[in-house]
Amino acid sequence: MAANNPSVFLLTVNGQIEGANFPEYDHLYCKYCFVYGHDWAPTSGLEEGITQITCKGSSVSSSHKLIWNFPLETTFKSTNPSGWPQLVVSVYGPDVFGNDVVRGYGATHVPFTPGQHTRTIPMFVPEPTWRLQKFTSWLLGRRPEYTDPKVVAQGEGREVTRVRSQGFVTVSFHIMTKDMKKLGYDIGPSNPHSM
Repeated sequence: MAANNPSVFLLTVNGQIEGANFPEYDHLYCKYCFVYGHDWAPTSGLEEGITQITCKGSSVSSSHKLIWNFPLETTFKSTNPSGWPQLVVSVYGPDVFGNDVVRGYGATHVPFTPGQHTRTIPMFVPEPTWRLQKFTSWLLGRRPEYTDPKVVAQGEGREVTRVRSQGFVTVSFHIMTKDMKKLGYDIGPSNPHSM
């Protein structure tokens, strides 16, 4: 009887963090996590992870893109779409002194419709507000960064943060849903030409 009247729907997210384009940097790695609303709960898979360090190709014909091809696989359950999951990515790499520093933060919503999707996430880094702060942060190797990268997926307090755009991360998703139509949510077919 419960199979005919489901009380939750499922969202399965498969895919990969394909790579990044940071023209000025090399030897980067990526951390990721999912941010979601109170009504959502993960049922299987990983909610966060870290990629390997990757380097740009050395050949002349190389595109100088950083390649991770790091897998994503998780399933969520929920009773309503409010708080739909977002993927937050943070890219790190060494500075001139060998310290790991943030090279970019970014976020994207998990696609709403089933099927194959590719997202290019613009990345940004927080900037110091004063020139003296900028110089001392460079000198000490302590650049501004968020204590919790999940703040990137929220709007609160972001309007007072000075940031600079830098780089892109490419993510591919394969989305599957179950029981959304039975709960009254219309998730029409994916149109790859609409984005």
